[in-house]
Amino acid sequence: MRMARSLVVVMALMLCTSLAMAEEKRWVSSEGTTLKAEASATSENVADVLVGTEVTLVESGGRWLKVRTAAGKEGWVYAGRVSDTPPAAEVAGDDGGIFGGTMQKSQISTAKADSARSIRGLSPGATQYAKDRGTPEMYKKSLDVVLARKVSPKELKAFLQAGKIGEYAQANGGGK
Repeated sequence: MRMARSLVVVMALMLCTSLAMAEEKRWVSSEGTTLKAEASATSENVADVLVGTEVTLVESGGRWLKVRTAAGKEGWVYAGRVSDTPPAAEVAGDDGGIFGGTMQKSQISTAKADSARSIRGLSPGATQYAKDRGTPEMYKKSLDVVLARKVSPKELKAFLQAGKIGEYAQANGGGK
């Protein structure tokens, strides 16, 4: 009798755990995110999802998560492309993000302060520090050239694939 009761308790806990996981929400946090048919970057695309899209966790496979959108689309997404917290409130801006206007448009834009930091170069404090230390002007100019560099989505994808970074770390094996 005690064994049967323990089995019922264990089964109930497993059911509660699976229900809780089925209801776990995530939010897409990266531009260009697609749901994949399998847990692999080279797998067939199921659907494109916009930044800020809420998805429901169906299955966790380590680096890859199986999710479902509100529209019922289901597929695998690299865990680094979603967040367990909702994105910040929408901020106006149609600049296409840090990679230019060719990226998929989203409902959520980068905060103006964040994007301004990424393009303005050194902070006033860092500029003063460099000046106080006698850093040559050519170093500042070289840094400005680097900071002004624009990277296209195609270049970014090629870089990630060549370096086997992120979702491309185990492109052939799936890597759940």
